[in-house]
Amino acid sequence: MIRKTIITILFTINVFAITNLEVALKCETVMNGFKDSKSDMIMTLINSNKQQRQRKMQIITLEKDSGNKSLMTFLSPADVKGTKFLNYEHITKDDEQWLYLPALKRVKRIASKNKSGSFMGSEFSYEDLSSFSVKKYIFEGDAKVEILAGHKVYVGERKAVSKNSGYTKQISWVDTKTFLIKKVEYYDRKQELLKTALFQDYKKISGVWRVGKMHMQNHQNRKSTTLVWTNERIKNGLKEKNFHKRVLKK
Repeated sequence: MIRKTIITILFTINVFAITNLEVALKCETVMNGFKDSKSDMIMTLINSNKQQRQRKMQIITLEKDSGNKSLMTFLSPADVKGTKFLNYEHITKDDEQWLYLPALKRVKRIASKNKSGSFMGSEFSYEDLSSFSVKKYIFEGDAKVEILAGHKVYVGERKAVSKNSGYTKQISWVDTKTFLIKKVEYYDRKQELLKTALFQDYKKISGVWRVGKMHMQNHQNRKSTTLVWTNERIKNGLKEKNFHKRVLKK
């Protein structure tokens, strides 16, 4: 009788188990389908003494099966006004990224080996600025179920395929009902916890989930950066020409 009960329990657990790959695929699905987007953005830099500096930007994104394209333009303050960041994401190879520096009137290409560097003095790296894509990671095993802020979440590990990644692994917390990512921990090349990202203020725009706020905490230097999206619109009819490299100097 006891043996039968144990077998029944194990069978039940197996039936309801979900792999980390399956969770990731569902995450990707719920965030796809926006076609393109336009948004205002506020970046808040917070130093170890809790002092804050704000930057205002505009960002446009084009959704593509082969990898999204995005263009970020800094509007203020004066020392960064006119700076532009162009990102071509790729599924099967490293992303292509360019930074336009108006003071130098020069376009700087970000080398793949430098993607782990800080983006504009923030706690986000160039690598962090790419949208989530399942094919960029390796997933193994089943997800664990835990409680995060009163909600059930799937917890699982992923490792970047790219050898140029600044992270040895990432651990994600995903809502079991919506499959929206709630939290990600990033571990450095020494296998130590480097940063934690919190994904907040999700909203549905024309039936598509969009994140409204990201907070990145660096545990090693005690600095953090918050990104807030406002006035976001999707399906605007943006085209490839809006993301050509020549727009950087315009």
